[in-house]
Parts: sequence; structure tokens; C-alpha cells
Amino acid sequence: MTGVIYSLSGRVNVGTDKGGSSTGNNVTLTIDPGVVVFGSNGLDYLVVNRGNRINAVGTASSPIIFTSRANVLGTATDTSSGQWGGVVLLGRAPISDCLTGESAGGFASCERILEGTSDVRFGGATAADNSGTMQYVQIRYSGFELAAGSELQGLTLGGTGSGTTLSHIQVHNSSDDGIEVFGGRTNMKNLVITGAEDDSFDTDVGYKGFVQYLIAVQRSTGDRLLEIDSANSNVNYTPRQNVRLANFTLVGNGNTVPAVTLHGGADYSFFNGVITGKTNCLDVDGAATVQAADTTLDEAGAPVFHSVHMSCATSFVNDTDVTATEIQTLFNAGTNNTAGGTSTLASVFVNGANETAVAAYSLLTSISSYFTSTAYIGAVRNSSDTWYRGWTCDSSFASFGSGSACTSLPA
Repeated sequence: MTGVIYSLSGRVNVGTDKGGSSTGNNVTLTIDPGVVVFGSNGLDYLVVNRGNRINAVGTASSPIIFTSRANVLGTATDTSSGQWGGVVLLGRAPISDCLTGESAGGFASCERILEGTSDVRFGGATAADNSGTMQYVQIRYSGFELAAGSELQGLTLGGTGSGTTLSHIQVHNSSDDGIEVFGGRTNMKNLVITGAEDDSFDTDVGYKGFVQYLIAVQRSTGDRLLEIDSANSNVNYTPRQNVRLANFTLVGNGNTVPAVTLHGGADYSFFNGVITGKTNCLDVDGAATVQAADTTLDEAGAPVFHSVHMSCATSFVNDTDVTATEIQTLFNAGTNNTAGGTSTLASVFVNGANETAVAAYSLLTSISSYFTSTAYIGAVRNSSDTWYRGWTCDSSFASFGSGSACTSLPA
């Protein structure tokens, strides 16, 4: 119930791992609207194991908050991060880069181990697997390095299926990625990622899905806004990643790394987007990332761009394998794209005159019924479009008008 606070102690498991070939649901963890769950250090985190579910459904006026002990005590600041682990959802949907070395995923024996652990596994052959529901949720001050090069994110998805429901989720000040998706088939809507110190949204190992309405705003620290891989080893492992991203606004902080990087053979389509940054907007690496469509390789073809407005000092990164000229050709092959534009975003992420002037790609629903047809680019049409307000928290670098500071808890 609202106002109740729970403490995580170490790794808290929802059920036990039922394996990639299991069916049905064993345990469901239900968290009521307004509940606060906190961790005291980086080894405190929540894991929903395969064959189990989470039911964390808040409301627009009473979101569920996962946060740190420091935030509960009132000592967290707008630069705090890495104060507890994070939330991990695992499922039985297809992934690539199997532990056993098979080149093709999509079967029950294809599984991986969660980064930094030795016994937490995910993946399987059930594309429609259901790991539960998370709606109207905040995840604050998370992220922790469990082992060298292996970190927890704000929200980690491993092999979660299309039966999983994720919408209206804010991840604030993760010391690593905001959201990282390892394979699976989960679709997502209404995501807000603020202050991630590594990538805001990171997808890899064969993830296929549809994502709509994404706001990502960096602080003065942060790596890429989007980092996109298909596989971690052989880039032609299947399933290959294929994500369709619509209505996104990505606000960079001026780091030298590109705002968006595609590599590792990933397939991606970008619709109705806004990308801003002070250095580089778009980087595409690797011949496999731009190769022609081939159904035998589960290859959807080169990246696709429609109605994307970019405003960075340099639009395209020049690499030896995929040159800036080649990336520009891909970008220009789409419709209504703008490279080298000028950002007129208001209040950090709300469309201004230049963004409003871009004609939207109008065929979203023909791509997937999951998409909502829109007549505008970006995640936020104008000042009257306030889908993000009320259930999010505000910070000095990204205020959503919610009247609730990330550094404090709701009364």
C-alpha cells in the first residue's frame, strides 16, 4: 500500500530458475502502488527468475519507486548514482550467443548467465514468454559492478518475452546503463531515462521488439544515448537483433562518443526521432551492420531512418569500415530526415519549431499494431503533451513538472 517501505537484503530472488524449457508460472511478486523498495549497497538487487513474474503496477499519481537507502534518508543528490544494484527481469524468450557455443539461438538450450553472476540464467525458445508487468515505476540511483566489466543496470532484461508488459518506466541516475536488453521479444512504451552514466538504452544479443515514446536525457556524464549490438561474438549469430524504435527524443551532453552507435551486425529502424548532441550524432560500425537483407541469415538489411531530425556538431562518424559518406547515404535513403539541423527543443525535451516542422512518418501501424499512429516526431509533441508528468521525478537537468524531486520521496 502507499507509504510502505521495504528493504532489499542482498540478491532477492523471485522464485527459482525454472529453466529455458519450462512452462507456466511459479511465483508472482506483487508490489502495490506507492510502495518504496530500497537497497543499501550495490549487492542489494531484485531478480525475477525464469518461470516467475513481477506485478509492479503503480499509477500516474502513485508510482512504485525502487531506490537507495541514501534516497530514503534524504542524502541523495542530483549527482548520486550506484547506491544499490537494480531490477533484473529474466525470461525464456530467444537470445543469441549461447553458453554452449551454438551459433543459432531460439531454442530451449540457448541460455546465458547474467553479467557478474555465476548462477543466474536466461533465455529459451518461448518468444511469447511472460515475466510480468511493470507500469508507472521509477528506478533511482542504481547500477553496480558485480565483477570486472559486468555491471547491473537500472533495469536489466534478459530473454524476456512479448508477454511481458513494460510501460511508463523512469530510470534515474544509473551508474551504468539506464535500461539494457539482452535478447528476448519484449515491447516497451513510455520510457524516461535520465542521468545514466553509461548508455541510456542498450540492446544486444538478438533482441527483437518495438519501442515507442522514449525520452533520454544525459547529465554532464554519460556515454552513448543508444548503444546497439546484435551479438557479442560472431556478428552473424542468430537471432539477429531487429528493433523498431519510434517517437524518441535523445538529448546528449557533449561527450566525444556518438549519441547513437550501431554495430555488431544489428538491424534497427528509426521512426519519428530527435537526436541532439554537441559532438557526434550517428555511428554505424561493421560490414555486417549494413549488409543486404537475407532471410537465411535472419538479416533484415541495413539501418532504416524515416523522419529523424539530428542536431550535432558532426552528423556522421567516419570509420574505415563504414564511412561517414556511406552512413549519410543510408540516412538520406529514408524520408523526411534532417542531418545538421538546429535544435529548438524547449524545456530540454519538448518539440520546438524546427522539430514540429518535420513531417512525421505516418505508417507506424502498418509496421506493428503495437505502435500508435502519430502526426509528429519526437517523444513529446508540444507543451500540451504531458504523458511523462506526475509519475516521474524531477532533477536539476531534467524537470518533468511532476512536483516531486528525485532527491526526495513522495509525502
